[in-house]
Amino acid sequence: MRLTIFLLLFFLSFSLHAQERHLNTGLSIEEQQAFVGLMLSEVIERFGPPRSVAVARGNELWQDDVVLRYTGVDFYVFRDRVWQVRFVTTHGISNGDRKEAALHVLGDSAEDMNEYALLSIDGEYWPLMLRVNFNNNGIVNAIFLYHPYFE
Repeated sequence: MRLTIFLLLFFLSFSLHAQERHLNTGLSIEEQQAFVGLMLSEVIERFGPPRSVAVARGNELWQDDVVLRYTGVDFYVFRDRVWQVRFVTTHGISNGDRKEAALHVLGDSAEDMNEYALLSIDGEYWPLMLRVNFNNNGIVNAIFLYHPYFE
């Protein structure tokens, strides 16, 4: 009986680990962009239970979000839909990259706002924004893809 439970737990943990790696790599930009707008139930059905759950406080009560944290990706949920996704790497940019390199990858359409850069993207169903935040040393420290009307 103990061996059966051990094997079950082993295979479940292996399965969850494989899902975590899949979220961080191997997805096309179109697949990543499709994360915005997913229903809460679709996220959990597709990727399993999150690694952790947190709350992101906004300036107003209605701006509070539930954040489902997976390896390499955080889903920000308002009511029952993902409105924003935080990536470790996407669109050819990764946390730890230098600002100059990130701006080069984003291209001439990106707006350099000093502490962050913005790039408007035509999503499949609605417009999206890619925001790349920089720390005081000009290093990428956060990458967000979001639906701009939920800001």
